[in-house]
Amino acid sequence: MKYAGGCHCGKVRFEVDADIGKAIECNCSICHRAGWALNFVPAEKFTLLSGSDVLVDYHFGKKRINHVFCRECGIHSFCKGNSHDGKSEIRAINLRCLDGLELSTVNISKFDGKRL
Repeated sequence: MKYAGGCHCGKVRFEVDADIGKAIECNCSICHRAGWALNFVPAEKFTLLSGSDVLVDYHFGKKRINHVFCRECGIHSFCKGNSHDGKSEIRAINLRCLDGLELSTVNISKFDGKRL
């Protein structure tokens, strides 16, 4: 199913084609503080419609994931990275940034990112 989403100020907008039946909540230092509910999709199922000029890239830890956020409103609506095997590019979608998605309908499981 196609979903639209974006940041708080509306400058970053995207579309994603995904099955949003489940998500993870990670307890790593950034996900916990940002309140992410994550769903992962192949990069080809994600289209950035606007906002490439306002996205700021933040790296930490092992520097494998591009934690992008809007420099105007500070919202992290998605990140860019590679699959665990390094063979494909993925997007981690912050489900809280999808238009009209009722998060209570999503099965959310916990992920212990503090141990990575």
